[in-house]
Amino acid sequence: MAGLNETASSDRLHIGFFGCRNAGKSSVVNAVTNQELAVVSDVKGTTTDPVQKSMELLPLGPVVIIDTPGYDDDDKLLGIKRVERTKKVLNKSDIAVLVISSSDGFNDYDAELLKIFKDKNIPYLIVFNKCDLIDDEKKKSLLEKFTDDEKKRILFVSATTRDGIDNLKNEIGKLKPDDADKSLTRDFIKKNDFIVLVTPIDESAPKKRMILPQVQMIRDILDQDAYCIVTKETELKNVFDTIGRKPDFVITDSQAFKFVNEIVPKDVPLTSFSILLARYKGFLSTAVKGVEALKTLKEGDTVLIAEGCTHHRQCYDIGTYKIPKWIKEFTGATINIETSSGTEFPENLSKYKMVIHCGGCMTPDREMLYRMKCAVDAGVPFTNYGIFIAYVNGILARSIEKVPM
Repeated sequence: MAGLNETASSDRLHIGFFGCRNAGKSSVVNAVTNQELAVVSDVKGTTTDPVQKSMELLPLGPVVIIDTPGYDDDDKLLGIKRVERTKKVLNKSDIAVLVISSSDGFNDYDAELLKIFKDKNIPYLIVFNKCDLIDDEKKKSLLEKFTDDEKKRILFVSATTRDGIDNLKNEIGKLKPDDADKSLTRDFIKKNDFIVLVTPIDESAPKKRMILPQVQMIRDILDQDAYCIVTKETELKNVFDTIGRKPDFVITDSQAFKFVNEIVPKDVPLTSFSILLARYKGFLSTAVKGVEALKTLKEGDTVLIAEGCTHHRQCYDIGTYKIPKWIKEFTGATINIETSSGTEFPENLSKYKMVIHCGGCMTPDREMLYRMKCAVDAGVPFTNYGIFIAYVNGILARSIEKVPM
């Protein structure tokens, strides 16, 4: 997890560079970042796996730059896997840069990538590299295959001479999504509100630090000139007994929902970090609807429990122990449980009766929405940990009552 003075990868702008082998993707990446981020060679297929780097890139700010393998990799053993990895990068790219060799021109592989950008609604640029090797007439001929809208997105650069590189960075900056109004709580927590944050410290808590949503929430509250107390669930009752006023909101780790619900007075709004993350990432309504599928599960059905990051599993891990246990208790049936973590999210979800995802604090927003859309398109209900836990404890209505959808 990022330190307190760093921007988490999930909150950084993800910029993917795509194209065929020897188009000069890695050279363009190195020129844009002004670093030797990627290995450069005249040998086709030098980049065999996606290479990513978190960095500050002016004028964009905190970004993740991703250099991908050649999309035309024809190696019979590994080529298909490399292309599939490239496609996975597209699921988390906020901006796509298609790099084409000016000497070779636009080809069918480039056209396929361009179609994927459009299908996934990814803002994109088309960059002809090695422009120092061609004349103006050649440039004109390269434009003939493109629509008027596509021509507006075309730039000519040379990674060797750095011609056009600054312009490329500026044009990427123009595609940056406007997240100025994006906040975990801004529209329902106001100045001088008093918030209690409940953060259990147990065997699953990271040593000597807090998890990302807890840190984000503290900063979000401070940005709104509100204030908060952070406490463990075991100290919550003492907080209510001593603070002298009711808080305006209590936000808890989802795993402590049942315990916290019994302490917090019914007239005090209560929700969880995970529920607010679902809202922040844009799938709260879908997740609230999706959790209803629990009532339809029957013997032998299969549920996918997915997480966006990888971590050391504890004996009572939430994804592999607690949630399966709660599913069995709620349904009274033996349900088949499958799990995925990190970038390994199944493409075919047809065998699952529902997907229960983690909060996604370390997963880029675009990838979370992609996973949700995969489920929705397959007709598979999709929810997340916080909503699931609230639902099985009978407090979902309370947990979303004061949270704008």
